[in-house]
Amino acid sequence: MNIRTLLATALLIAATTPAFAHGPTPQKVDEKIEIKAEPAKVWSLVKDFGALQSWHPDVAKSVVEGQERTVTLKSGGEFKEGLDAADDQQMGLDYRLSGEAGDALPVSSYSAAIKVAPKDGGSEVTWEGRFYRADTGNEPPEGKDDAAAVEGMTSFLKNGLEGLKKKSEAGG
Repeated sequence: MNIRTLLATALLIAATTPAFAHGPTPQKVDEKIEIKAEPAKVWSLVKDFGALQSWHPDVAKSVVEGQERTVTLKSGGEFKEGLDAADDQQMGLDYRLSGEAGDALPVSSYSAAIKVAPKDGGSEVTWEGRFYRADTGNEPPEGKDDAAAVEGMTSFLKNGLEGLKKKSEAGG
């Protein structure tokens, strides 16, 4: 068999063999906001793992049992998050989804970190999430795909940061 025949055969096989798609790729969202309040004051709100509803406008309630909180959204839906680390020195909180998000968020899993740092006489808060879409199959339906996951997490983090800013700057 000459090289042309071999190459033609290889191209024919490649063209007629179905492509094997892979599963989802990790997605990420990184948000930040500047707050005109002392970092210690902002951190005191963030580090209270069971008081998310006190500053996040999308959260109806959060209940802590041990190192896990159950978050109930105002729009409906509930999910559990496990606390991985709370560092008073670095003013950082790391946590992750425990189990499934159900219909609450269009993700199948995530880990997140929120950090408070001094900036220009006030604070800068960064909140980042790493996650996978809700449907981890090769052809997810609309609403459970990567775009929905990014949109959902972006909205949740941005709304939370705006709520944290409002509460911190209001003095409450």
